[in-house]
Amino acid sequence: MSTDVTSLRQALADNYGEPEGPARNARAERIFAGIEQSGDTELLIDGLNHLMQVYNYSSEADKMFVPFARLLRMWDERPGDFDGQQTHSLFWMFKWVSSGMIDQPHIPLASIEKWQGEMEHRYRVAGHSERAVRQGELRIARHVGDTERAERAYAAWQAADRDNKSDCRACELRAQGSYLAHRGDDAAALEVWRPVYEGEFSCAHEPHAVLSSSLLPLLRLGRPDQARAHHLRGHRMVRSMESMRSAVAQHVEFLTLTGNEARGLEILAERPAYFTDSGEPSSLMGYLAVTALLTDRLTTLGHGEQSLAGPGGRDWTARELAVHARKEALALAARFDERNGTFEVSRAIRERMDREPLLERLPLGLRPSRPVPVPRPAPVPPPVASLDSLLAEARSLSEAQRPDSLEAWAAVAAAGGREGTELGARDRAELEEHRGLDRTVPPAESAAHFRAAADLYESAGDLGRAVAARARAAYALCQDEQPGRFDEALAELAGLRARVLALHAEGSASAHQVSRVLLCRCRILNDGIHLAEDTAAAVGALEESVRELLAFAEPHGDDAGVGTTVGEALGYLGNITAFGGDAREAARLYARAAEAYVAAERPWYAVEAETQLAGVSRHLGDPETAERASRAALEHARAYAEPGGLCRLHLQLVESLADNDKLADAAEHALEAAHWADEAGESKGNGAYARHRLGGLLLQLGRVDESAAVLEAVLPDLTADDHGDGMIVQTLWWLGDCLVALNEPQAAAEHWLRAADIARGWPEQRDHAMLANLAGQALYRADLDSEADLAYQRAGELWRELGDVHAYVRTVRVRAWIAVREGQAGPAAARELMTSAAQACEGALEGAVDREARDGFRAELADTHRQTAELVASAAEVGPGENDTDGSARAAYTEAVAYAEKAIAAFTAAGEQYAEQRARAEILAGRLEADLGATDAAESRARGVLARHGAEGVGADARSLLEYVGRR
Repeated sequence: MSTDVTSLRQALADNYGEPEGPARNARAERIFAGIEQSGDTELLIDGLNHLMQVYNYSSEADKMFVPFARLLRMWDERPGDFDGQQTHSLFWMFKWVSSGMIDQPHIPLASIEKWQGEMEHRYRVAGHSERAVRQGELRIARHVGDTERAERAYAAWQAADRDNKSDCRACELRAQGSYLAHRGDDAAALEVWRPVYEGEFSCAHEPHAVLSSSLLPLLRLGRPDQARAHHLRGHRMVRSMESMRSAVAQHVEFLTLTGNEARGLEILAERPAYFTDSGEPSSLMGYLAVTALLTDRLTTLGHGEQSLAGPGGRDWTARELAVHARKEALALAARFDERNGTFEVSRAIRERMDREPLLERLPLGLRPSRPVPVPRPAPVPPPVASLDSLLAEARSLSEAQRPDSLEAWAAVAAAGGREGTELGARDRAELEEHRGLDRTVPPAESAAHFRAAADLYESAGDLGRAVAARARAAYALCQDEQPGRFDEALAELAGLRARVLALHAEGSASAHQVSRVLLCRCRILNDGIHLAEDTAAAVGALEESVRELLAFAEPHGDDAGVGTTVGEALGYLGNITAFGGDAREAARLYARAAEAYVAAERPWYAVEAETQLAGVSRHLGDPETAERASRAALEHARAYAEPGGLCRLHLQLVESLADNDKLADAAEHALEAAHWADEAGESKGNGAYARHRLGGLLLQLGRVDESAAVLEAVLPDLTADDHGDGMIVQTLWWLGDCLVALNEPQAAAEHWLRAADIARGWPEQRDHAMLANLAGQALYRADLDSEADLAYQRAGELWRELGDVHAYVRTVRVRAWIAVREGQAGPAAARELMTSAAQACEGALEGAVDREARDGFRAELADTHRQTAELVASAAEVGPGENDTDGSARAAYTEAVAYAEKAIAAFTAAGEQYAEQRARAEILAGRLEADLGATDAAESRARGVLARHGAEGVGADARSLLEYVGRR
């Protein structure tokens, strides 16, 4: 390590910007070794301060006491060696030392109290407020469980004046809220924390800690949505910060108590060193406690043998890690209690490890890589019912056409077998028919059940029901789509149709049974359309059959069973109408179909019709109807739909709500869709799409922290084969937008460049150009000048090929500004780029065919001249009157005025819509003229702008120019 003072000071500055952790600490120690050899006392003090800083914000906080003791000794011996900032740092670090000692169980309580007293004395002598002293005392009192002393210290802390030794406002509010939550006043704690998590106050470690501290209070107060938002936002902030182990533990705790155990396991696996880093035993104890909480929970859920990453670099079962973490946490707690002479720490740790879940589930919008299925409580078996009562229940459900009637008939079959009772022919017929309705049964087997039912109905004398069962058998056989099946089924239905109509005429078949036979014919015709050689003829045959059904059934609509066939027939008619291109009439028919199901008190059958109505209404630009239909479909399905179906219905509602600009509602349903996709085992399919939509909606709502967390989590699940390039590009695009808003421009650029590389192969290149442009902006903001120049060059070439002169010129101008940055091509190259931009504008102006286009190109040319003026003037190392020995500055400013004049002329030619831009060019020219000593000309320009624009807006800049002229 060099002992050159300048190099060492630069090394210290560079190391401040490195990530927290042992690597930064090791560099600090190497730098300090060089500092000690340099013999520079001022640098030695700064080096010790640096060691304190890096140790305090790392897993090696126990190392900070030695450099502090040395600093304090140097202060006591030669306080004059410390400048103002170094003195401030020394007294500031007293807080770290006194508080840090509490976290080290090997330091006696008497020593901690001694250092607390030393801090109080030195603060008093130096004239500092006692505010920081009382805050430190509160921490000691809380730690040992001295409630009365804690109350006194808290009151004294709040009463004392703030000064420059007080913690920053964000940190103070975090500590204040923490104490209120510790006392059990969650509402007051959250109110105190609100200015921090809403962004009014912040620092390097806030709102990070406040967000994690707020999680359980929010849950206890019944605000789970806000708790979820704080988790998504907060964990992104702390996951890369080694010093935030306590905050990470709070996130794991939150996940364990909300049914998100799998996500908790992922976080535990991210930092194995957290299990063993012993530099701060207090946070290690807390981390082990929540590890025990999580792994105990997994064991309770039946996953005790699940393999997990844990301490020692080896795999543990959840059961083993639970025992280990509990033992280690309690051992550390015992050390603290032995030091303190109380049982407070052990009590608090046991309470934390034994907490019960606060919510059964709280969807996060993230897919854990290893789902932990939560076993549902075993249903309490109902009392054994008699066969007669089971038959009555099954018939009641069948008559109501309830989806759960199949389970009721299965119970009848089981009871019959259990009691050894011989069912009657009608009973057995109904049982066979419901076995045929089971969709898990193969088509041939289903048809066999229906035929058996028909034979039994005939033997019982119920001829109408027998015909309906045979119609169902014919339709079932079509489901295997073997050649000839449809023709056979239609031929059979022709005979069954004639038979059931004859029976109805003589009073031996009900309207429901007739409509059922006619409906089976419609179903067969509908399913056969995709196999027909003449599609139009097949659709025509279906329409004829549907209209026959409606003509018969609608007069009998008061019969609920018939009402459902009317609903299905209207749905078919809606499909036929949509196929013919009349979307508006199709929507009307779908609405009628849904109404028919609801009128028949069978709303669960209306789901498909409402779904179709929602889709066609979106196509018609009727988002209100689409939303109503989507909500109705979800409501009708909720009690009976499988998880995958619920996912799809929530996704449909997401699109309808988004069309209606109800983004917050849409985000909630996207969250629900993701949850149900996970439940259905569709996490990488519909689940990925739901998370993609959720991330985009959260971004539109301005909830960029949450959006970034969701989009980052879904990105690995997206593949071109399963989701398409477009969805991947859009996700990357949105994620880049989030990261720019979160002041992570380099990461944003990486995502945008990845998206640009995908879009490179698309036929239309506008997205490619825009993504390259965005990447250039982000890289420029990140001060990665060479990379930004390349991105802008790529974007510019694409804009030129696309014929977008405006976009092309703007990329060239930005490249000119990059060229004058340190280490880049320089002013000459920048001038060439500005000239190229002007030439592109002039060429476009010559080829423009209408006035609006010409005015736009004139304005673009004017802005290029204006920026050239600024660039030429900024390239001068001094002003015209500042040691301009060779006159180069005057020449540059004179040239800049000429470019500003060109800008004014071009803006004037472009028309009054560019009057404000012209005024700004005039103010630029005036300021340059003032620097050149032409104050009369500058004043005249300023007064002209004021006369045209008044005192507000650009007029305020003109007033500033007048003041500037007055000082020249």
